[in-house]
This record gives sequence, C-alpha cells and structure tokens, in this order.
Amino acid sequence: MLKLKKTNFPGPVAQVRGSALSVILPWLFLLALWSTGVASLKILGGFQWFDLTTLPFTLIGLALSIFLGFRNNACYDRWWEARKHWGRLINTTRSITRQILTLLPASEEEKRTLVMAIVGYCYALKQHLRNERELERLVPYLGEDWVAKLEPEMNVPVAILQELGDRMTAYFHQGNMDSMLVSRFDEMLTTLTDIQGACERIKNTPVPGSYTVLTHRIVALYCFALPFGIVNTVGWMTPIVAVIIGYAFLGLDEVGTQIEDPFEYDPNDLPLMAICTMIEQNLRQRLGDTELPESVSAKHGILL
Repeated sequence: MLKLKKTNFPGPVAQVRGSALSVILPWLFLLALWSTGVASLKILGGFQWFDLTTLPFTLIGLALSIFLGFRNNACYDRWWEARKHWGRLINTTRSITRQILTLLPASEEEKRTLVMAIVGYCYALKQHLRNERELERLVPYLGEDWVAKLEPEMNVPVAILQELGDRMTAYFHQGNMDSMLVSRFDEMLTTLTDIQGACERIKNTPVPGSYTVLTHRIVALYCFALPFGIVNTVGWMTPIVAVIIGYAFLGLDEVGTQIEDPFEYDPNDLPLMAICTMIEQNLRQRLGDTELPESVSAKHGILL
C-alpha cells in the first residue's frame, strides 16, 4: 500500500513511485511523440484531410469519464470490502486468543500451541490469497509435524481451521470443556471461515473482463485520435495538451487496474504482510513473549 507523507499541497504532486504515473509514463511519452508527428504533418506538411472538430472528443470524453468512474468505483468497493474483512480478521484473532487464554481448561503449553496456530493461519491465508505456497514459513507457528500434514492440502488455511476444530472437539470428549464453550469456539472458527470465503470471493470474481477490455480499448483509441481533434485549435501545443488529457484518462484506467485485486503486490494493494505481523505481535504479547517481530516498514514509500 502506498504510504504518502502527510504534507500539504503541492507535496504529493511530486510522488512518482507507486503512483499511476510510474506505469503510464512510457505511454505518455509515446503519446507525446505521436502528437508531435500529427502536428508536424498538419502544420508543416499541409495535410488537410484529417480536419476534425473537438465535438466528437468532447462527447466521447464525457462518456469515457463515466465508464472509468463506474469501473473505479467497482474496483474501490472490492478494495474497501477486502480491507474490512481483514479488519474483522484482526478483531476475531484477538477475541479467540482471549477466549483460549481465559476460558480453555488446558495447560499453558497447549494454549500457546493454539494461539500460535491462529498466527500461522493468518500467514497461511496471506499466502493463499497471493498464490504463494511457502509452508516452511509456517513452521515457527505450527511446528514441523503439523506443517508436514499440510503438504497434500490444496487449501492450507482451511486445513489449519479443521485441525483447530478437531483439537477443540478432542478437549470436549476428554471432558475438559462443556458444550457451551465448544460451541463458542466453533462460532469463532466459523467466523474465520466466513472471512476467508469472502476474501476468496473477491479474488476469484474479478471485474467482468469484457467491461475492462472495453474500457482499455476506448482509452487507447481516444488517446490515439485525440491529436487529430485538437491540432487545429492548439497547433504546436498539441503534444502538451494531448499528454495532459491522456494522463487523466490513462491514470484513471491504471488506478482501477491496480486496486481491482487488493491482495496482490501492486503499490496500492492491501499490506497483508504488515497486517499479519501486527496480528503476530498482538497475539504473542498476550502469551507474554517479549522478543516480538519488528513491524513491517514501508520501502520506498510502499507497505507490503
């Protein structure tokens, strides 16, 4: 996630790294070259056959801005919904840790095992949503034996929740827990399952491809034809005007693309690693640990 310094205008204007400009800059350069060529043919070459007025571009630009607005709103809704689910994950892990430490009639070692498994689940969910599979990174939280059992699993986070549920059931059958307490813990595990399912829905159901392709094509065609429509009005200023207008449309298009899947590594995606580290700090502190992992800091203004 892009971390901007809290500065007044025009501080953020100079921000390039992580912004849409860093992606569309080559296209703006090509647009400037293309616009210069069109202006040269028109002014120096005397080509009169491509006389156009600005009216078609005004009408198309208005429609295009509406399309981009709808798409960006849809993409932002996905981003914000994903952030709310991860906020709910933070609260749920804190609640289930509190219940384990205060209500579960088990030894301190068993309680630590369960709490660390909750931490491991969060890291496993992060890997799952980012299409990663690095089970060795879960060993400090789950232990080698538990991680070995996860090797054949296609959905590692679900397998971890299943194991947690099995262990809670075992406590019940051993007579260490009453049915009300088992039901309470099962409710918390169900909440974690619901959060994961909602995140998987966001990840596996992108914005309809036809809508995205249509928007990309209209933006490309608009920027390609734009110099023909403004050269009669602005003359040699055509490259500058075309780049300014192109930056607006290409930038809006790129912003929607970056936040469409909020779980990836784009500069504006959710900082899942930072959130998981914060969860680990909170939960291990409840266990009394003093040597906690350092908070994830932004690199070049981007928090992963």
